[in-house]
Amino acid sequence: QVQLVESGGGLVQAGGSLRLSCAASGSIFSINVMGWYRQAPGKQRELVAGITSGGTTNYADSVKGRFTISRGNVRNTVYLQMNSLKVEDTAVYYCAAGRNRYDYWGQGTQVTVSS
Repeated sequence: QVQLVESGGGLVQAGGSLRLSCAASGSIFSINVMGWYRQAPGKQRELVAGITSGGTTNYADSVKGRFTISRGNVRNTVYLQMNSLKVEDTAVYYCAAGRNRYDYWGQGTQVTVSS
């Protein structure tokens, strides 16, 4: 089992920045992919960004050029740097991880972008 704990959410004005962090514990040797999903009120959960242990990244079109996903020096951490935030980025952001798919989920952290 893997446990994921997110931090770094909050309230920010449009155009601002936030950095989300996620720390994994437990069977971290099994983790190959880590990523961030988000879910806005009334909408489905969507993949924001993902990264493999080899460093390959992918992003949702809506965040390309504004968000950057990275892994820490310690294997079990992942970050999401969010710049030029928009009101439509408001959502609960979830950290996810797994071997080849996202099997484990964090509790989520709220990101609210005000106009």
